[in-house]
Amino acid sequence: MANPSQIEQLSDRVERLLVRHEELMRTNQLLTAQVQALSQERDSLKSRLSAARARVDALLARLPQAEQANNTEVKS
Repeated sequence: MANPSQIEQLSDRVERLLVRHEELMRTNQLLTAQVQALSQERDSLKSRLSAARARVDALLARLPQAEQANNTEVKS
């Protein structure tokens, strides 16, 4: 049978492990929330980028038409 000193040491170690476990659980919750917030921000930025790209593509599609219209007006 373990002497009282070994039992106390084991008890102290278990207590420290429990405290550490609780700290890690809280840290994990905070990191999970941070990942979720960053994922939402990323999705929002991707959506904004897609919208901006669509606007630029629409403007680029209009350029040759405007250029051709100017050329025909100058020739006329």
